[in-house]
Amino acid sequence: MQCFIGGACSGRRELVSKRFPAAHWERLNPGEGVADWLGDLPEGATLVVTGWAGWLTAAQAEVDDDGVRASWRAMLEALAAQETRGLEVVLILDEMGRGIVPMAPEARRLRDLNGWLVQEVASRCSAVWYVRHGLARRLDLAQ
Repeated sequence: MQCFIGGACSGRRELVSKRFPAAHWERLNPGEGVADWLGDLPEGATLVVTGWAGWLTAAQAEVDDDGVRASWRAMLEALAAQETRGLEVVLILDEMGRGIVPMAPEARRLRDLNGWLVQEVASRCSAVWYVRHGLARRLDLAQ
C-alpha cells in the first residue's frame, strides 16, 4: 500500500495519475465501505482510493471516535487483504495539520480524526509520499 498526502490543490491527484496511468479510481462516499467495489477489480490492478476527508466528515456525525477508528481499520484491513491477491493499493489523503486550528469543536474533531487516520495509514504503507506544490517527497518510515 502507498499513500500520497498533501493539502488542497497540492498536486496529489496529478502525481498519482502520472505514476499509475491505468489505475482504477474509487471515491469513498458517506456510509460506504471499500467492500462495495473491491470484488470487481482484476488481479494485478492498481486501485486509487480518495474521498477520505468527506467520509470522515460524515462518519463523525454518526459515531464516536472509537467507532470511526474501528470503521477505517476495517476498511484498511480489507484493502490490505486485497494486496495479497496482487492488487496495488494507493490512498490519497488530506493534510489538515499545517493550517489554523479551527474554533468549531466539530472542525477540530475532524482535524484530529484525520490526523489519527493518516498516522494509521502511514504505519501500514510501504511508501508514504508528501506532496506540496506538485512535488513529492518520500517520507522515511519510523522504526
